[in-house]
Amino acid sequence: MIGGMCLLRISSLTVLSCAAALLCPVSTATRSVDPTPRVELLRVPEAGLQPDVAVDADRRVHLIYFSGEPLHGDVFYTRLEPDGRFARASRVNTQPGTVVATGNVRGAHLAVAKGRVHVAWLGSDRARNGEVAPMLYTRSRPDGTFEPERNVHQNAGPIDGGSVAADSQGHVYVAWHSETPGQKGEATRRAWMARSTDEGTTFAPEVAASPASAGACGCCGTGMFADRRGTAYVLFRAARESAHRETVLLTSADSGSTFASQVLQDWPIAACPMSTYALSEGGGAVVAAWETAGQIYWASIDPSTRTAATPIAAPGDANGRKHPSIARNENGETLVAWTEGMGWSRGGSLAWQRFDRAGSPVGDIGRADGVPAWSLISAFVRPDGRFAIIY
Repeated sequence: MIGGMCLLRISSLTVLSCAAALLCPVSTATRSVDPTPRVELLRVPEAGLQPDVAVDADRRVHLIYFSGEPLHGDVFYTRLEPDGRFARASRVNTQPGTVVATGNVRGAHLAVAKGRVHVAWLGSDRARNGEVAPMLYTRSRPDGTFEPERNVHQNAGPIDGGSVAADSQGHVYVAWHSETPGQKGEATRRAWMARSTDEGTTFAPEVAASPASAGACGCCGTGMFADRRGTAYVLFRAARESAHRETVLLTSADSGSTFASQVLQDWPIAACPMSTYALSEGGGAVVAAWETAGQIYWASIDPSTRTAATPIAAPGDANGRKHPSIARNENGETLVAWTEGMGWSRGGSLAWQRFDRAGSPVGDIGRADGVPAWSLISAFVRPDGRFAIIY
């Protein structure tokens, strides 16, 4: 570990672990004081980790989070009720201990479409078949329970950085990065996608979504999203020539059959910074957020052309900023949130900045302490248009 950068092989996952608090049946959303207007702060129920929020077409707020030992814990699902309380949580994974939180980039992710909740995560050592970690996927049943998880990763070789998206036409996508079969090294890694056309009932074998020349950074995450038009978006970190760790945007306007690639920003570094990515939609644009050299950047993406605008940096000096989350309301206002001071097995603090429709900062940077080790943050838009962050 050098300066918070991972130099380990993905298939190892032999790391220190810490204990998270055990889950209780019901939780109330605990609020902190917010010095920036229109931003509400919520804590993850029962001291959970790695929250991920999705807001459905009816503006209902869905949440998943991690609980247990970081190397092999569980993921839980709940909803934020209109009265501000979280509903009783239910465990998503049917096989206990099959979810990983260690490293921040390997946890579960959430998508909601057509009334179904879709969850995907990198399987822990308790879910492995030999040395290969599975990419696990499940979806909710009509009664709200979850189907047994399935592995959608078919190629041989280690994987990392999974994410999931779903659209209103019944497409479900699970993305990750992995070595090209039969080859070794980051330069041969690519972003891969498994696609379903029947709401997750079946998945076709994964296909390479990224250019072969881009490579993929070994211990970084991916971000995935499907917009209202049905366009699929993937963010990942390249490893071109091993020294160019570019943030790359992949888009598909034909339901995952083909992909266009756009470099959003280069980062000349010959190590893995263990980055995560975020995407959201609102006010006529898709927005993306990422980390480069300890600073957080974001950009709007025109849904009609799928082209990203010039990146905008978060205000202030970069100081170990990582793990962004982004949300955009229907007025075109954007909230960018990130962590500061996070490291390997070390927690940190939360910071956020609002931007107006033109991309100019509004007010001062907001801050709050208490992001646990191995955790993440998740920004979203409440049904009344206000922003909220859960951490």
